[in-house]
Amino acid sequence: MDMILDRIRKEDATVKIGNKEFSTTGHTYVCGILNVTPDSFSDGGKWIGKDAALYRVEEMISEGVDLIDVGGQSTRPGYEQIPVAEELDRVCPILEAIKQRFDIPLSLDTYEPQVAKQGILAGADMINDIWGLQYDPRMAQVIAGENVACCLMHNRMSAIYENFMQDVAADLAHTVHLAESAGIGEDRIILDPGIGFAKNYEQNIEVLDRLQELHVLGYPLLLGCSRKSVIGQALDLPVEERLEGTLATTVLAVMKGCMFVRVHDIKENVRAIRMAEAILRRGE
Repeated sequence: MDMILDRIRKEDATVKIGNKEFSTTGHTYVCGILNVTPDSFSDGGKWIGKDAALYRVEEMISEGVDLIDVGGQSTRPGYEQIPVAEELDRVCPILEAIKQRFDIPLSLDTYEPQVAKQGILAGADMINDIWGLQYDPRMAQVIAGENVACCLMHNRMSAIYENFMQDVAADLAHTVHLAESAGIGEDRIILDPGIGFAKNYEQNIEVLDRLQELHVLGYPLLLGCSRKSVIGQALDLPVEERLEGTLATTVLAVMKGCMFVRVHDIKENVRAIRMAEAILRRGE
């Protein structure tokens, strides 16, 4: 673990997702959320069905999305786990339909190895695991065996920490160890600090403030804050009014060197990134 924490971040490295390579430095990419669930906290039920999902994908691509993350199970606070068969029925036809029509890298948001395996066969180029390979040890083997990319999120069963940021970094280092031990390539790993998972409001704010410290792990970061409760609590606003708060976290992600932001509203976040990066380039 110490060796992982001491890793020097590589300059000008790339992460391959599908048939596209993404630079780990110098630009923040947009990962668009496509929930094909009836109960997601923000847009549940909106994109269920092949026609609705394809319409949304086409819209996201026109607005500048770089990667699309398909989710078949809500992971909002208090969610109820659905059977694997139901999750497969939700995501596989959508993944197949998107791949047939569009040339866009696809991520699959799941922590079930069986769903990951079948989803990859259906067209997923990356697995987005909210449990960072710690829900089921077979997940790391599936990702390594299929040689796809992965986004591994910080999560734990309870929000009890001794030294918060050190513990978050150590948890993520353990996840990296699991990935590397399974044979997942270094150029296939992205880390997510897990805003809204096993963290209270103050802890979420602290992670946002200290994001840059997680670069010590040596892997690119994805920040997922879009419309989440930390924004709602900070601004005292309902889900449908959290765009401006989301844009603030996206600009922060650019400033802190994150590789991706995972968001619902593509056009607005693409513009916010372009503006922030224009300012940073001037500073350089």
